Amino acid sequence: MASASLQFFAFILALFGVFGDIIATLLPNWKVNADVGSNIITAITQMQGLWMDCTWYSTGMFSCTLKYSVLSLPVYVQAARTTMVLSCILSAFGICITTVGMKCTKLGGDTDSKSHACFAGGVCFILAGIFGLVPTSWYTREIISNFLDQTIPESSKHEPGGAVYTGFISAAFLLIAGVIFCTSCFKKQQGAWIYPPKQHHFPSTETESNAGYNLKDYV
Repeated sequence: MASASLQFFAFILALFGVFGDIIATLLPNWKVNADVGSNIITAITQMQGLWMDCTWYSTGMFSCTLKYSVLSLPVYVQAARTTMVLSCILSAFGICITTVGMKCTKLGGDTDSKSHACFAGGVCFILAGIFGLVPTSWYTREIISNFLDQTIPESSKHEPGGAVYTGFISAAFLLIAGVIFCTSCFKKQQGAWIYPPKQHHFPSTETESNAGYNLKDYV
C-alpha cells in the first residue's frame, strides 16, 4: 500500500513536470531585457524564446516575431529546441507507460509485467529530466556570461526569464518522479535477492536402504 501511494505521488510530480516542460518550451521569455529609459511611459520589455521574440510596451501593446530561420540561431538555442522537444516526448511516453505499470491501476497484466513497465516509465522520466536540465543550464550560462561581459552594451544584456525557472523546476520534478518509480518497482525483487528462500534437502530413502543392504553383506 505504501509503495502504491508513493507511485501515485511520483505520478502527480511527473504530471506537473510534463505540463511545466511543455509550458517552458512554448513560452517566449527565456531571457528578458527591460529598457525603462528616461520616462516610465516609454518602458519596453523585450523577451526572447526558443520559437519567437516578443516586445511588450508599457502602453499595453504586445508584438511577437517568429524565428523562421533555424540556421541563423545560436548553437545553444538550436540545442535547447531539440532537447526540450525530446524532453516533452519522453515525459509523455513516461506518463502513458507508468499509467499501465502503477500498482493502483488494473492494467498491464501480472505483477512482473507491471514492474517492468513501471521501471521503463521511470527511465523515461529520468531521461526527460536530463534533457530538460541540459538546455536550461546551458541557456542560463550563456545569459550570465553575456551579462558579465564588459564589451557587450547594456542594451543588449538580458536576464533569465520565467521560462528558464519553469524548465528547471519541471526537470527536477521529472527526475524525482523517475527515481521514485525506478526504486519502488523492484523492492520485492531486491529483497528476494538479498534473502533467498531456504531450500530443504530431504535424504533419499533409496540411498539409505542400499547402504543398509551393503552393510548386511559384510556381516
